[in-house]
Amino acid sequence: MINKDFFEALKDLETERGINEEVFIQALEQALTAAYKKNSGMARNAQVKLNPEKHTIKIYSYRTVVENVEDEEKEISLEDARQIKHAYKLGDMVMQEESTKDFNRIAVQTAKQVITQKIKEIEKQSIYKDIAEKEGKIIVANVKRLDVDNVYLEIGGTTLEGLLTKRDMLPSDNLKPGDRVKVYVRHIKDDFRGTVVQVTRTHPNFVKMLLEMEVPELNNGEVTIVGLVREAGLRTKIAVSTSVANLDAVGACIGNKGARINSVINELNGEKIDIINYSENPADYIVSALSPAEVSEITVDTAAGVANVLVPESKLSLAIGKGGHNVRLAAKLTGYKIDVKPATAQTVAPSKTNDVLSTNNANIILDDDFFSDIDE
Repeated sequence: MINKDFFEALKDLETERGINEEVFIQALEQALTAAYKKNSGMARNAQVKLNPEKHTIKIYSYRTVVENVEDEEKEISLEDARQIKHAYKLGDMVMQEESTKDFNRIAVQTAKQVITQKIKEIEKQSIYKDIAEKEGKIIVANVKRLDVDNVYLEIGGTTLEGLLTKRDMLPSDNLKPGDRVKVYVRHIKDDFRGTVVQVTRTHPNFVKMLLEMEVPELNNGEVTIVGLVREAGLRTKIAVSTSVANLDAVGACIGNKGARINSVINELNGEKIDIINYSENPADYIVSALSPAEVSEITVDTAAGVANVLVPESKLSLAIGKGGHNVRLAAKLTGYKIDVKPATAQTVAPSKTNDVLSTNNANIILDDDFFSDIDE
């Protein structure tokens, strides 16, 4: 029925595409069994068996040995069974080879369909596995087409499309078919449309990984990103630290003449990035987080998680930022509610329960709870 060339073709597929021959054999046996039963109208149990070594295909039917036959398609009497083989007893399964004479054409057609389908399934699984490994990473893709709200990307080495929605694009993105663009693979899922690769340029991790691509010290662990907050298209604030003596963590991220950070900024179409040193001193941390604004004075209530900040009146708008984004990001980064006011609005005077420190040219007032926390 199926000749030597057929089985040799299966071996070639294993060599060329890395698909195990046994995978094809199992799929073919199942499909051919179903096709045979449908074609023959047989209700009894049947099984198609392929033998790659002998290059043969055989069809077997199975009936159970019973005392009283109720279903001739699935049962056989003990007397009839012993005419086939004397050793049969009640409950045994009698296997008989069926004729394949009228099944040749259907078998060949079914085999072609199964092999084609199996190749597609396995290739799809392989592609899905490869792209799944890229989830949570940055890839470079080509812009394939656009519609009103979405950009569809061609992912190199696959037949899959990346979906970049309007909300996942930077406000300044102006992508055109043929453009190459870096994106962060946010999520991969299967639905009725097939495999959907959802990508983004607005996720905070996109900035984090762009910076890691530029800064070797981040990859080898000499510099650590402690915190990162972002309002895509406007500003990102990153707090870094290092345990390596004499290593400037901020300087390492910025690079010689700003080369490293500028590379990231260029990819983000000019989005502002503030990189600061992380500090366990909440006042120092908050002052740095409000960069590029200058802080004249700060009062930190560590118990309430509140910081009152005074800045020069001429720098108030810089401290708050457009739409409040600068102070809002500083609050997210430090975990403190930050109230910013111009220095002329009030004068903070130390009391018996407060201490005044000086850091980064700002007066810092810390309540007694802060020192109690340190003592503990």
